[in-house]
Amino acid sequence: MNTLLHICCAPCANQCIEVLQGEGQNVTGFWYNPNIHPFTEYRARRNCLREYAETISLPVIEKNDYGLRPFVRAVAPDIENRCVECYRMRLFEAAKQAKEGGFDGFTSSLFISPYQKHELMAQVAQEAADTYGVEFVYRDFRPYFRAGQEKARELGFYIQKYCGCVFSEEERYLKASKIIR
Repeated sequence: MNTLLHICCAPCANQCIEVLQGEGQNVTGFWYNPNIHPFTEYRARRNCLREYAETISLPVIEKNDYGLRPFVRAVAPDIENRCVECYRMRLFEAAKQAKEGGFDGFTSSLFISPYQKHELMAQVAQEAADTYGVEFVYRDFRPYFRAGQEKARELGFYIQKYCGCVFSEEERYLKASKIIR
């Protein structure tokens, strides 16, 4: 099976790649993350993925679109529930790329994170699969999260401290400083 793996970052992707390849799947990475801000964060995650992909000979398709304005426009109407729009942007684009690229299906490294809204992501991914007529290759990669983080540290990856969106970064600092809105 030829699977397109949407990749949010190398630390989250390394175990997903291993699991899928261990199942005999032919994996191609897909970088599309208009939610990641600021640009320095976007570039650090993208470049880390590029370097890692080269070391494991993983082909990666990049839709290298630093999308601050489109992302903010999409989530601004309901910032508290922004995740669904964020998932929609990335997973629908992954399904579209899978269809256009002739892949059998797609999935995402987002499914490794215990911090993401797993069921909501799966629902959005299935909607995207139905829309584009490709298979959503569902895997719950969460049991591999710690191993992926350990491997990322061993390999000296850049490891981020928030999901990527500017609102998530704000929440991180508010929690750290105990500031209440």
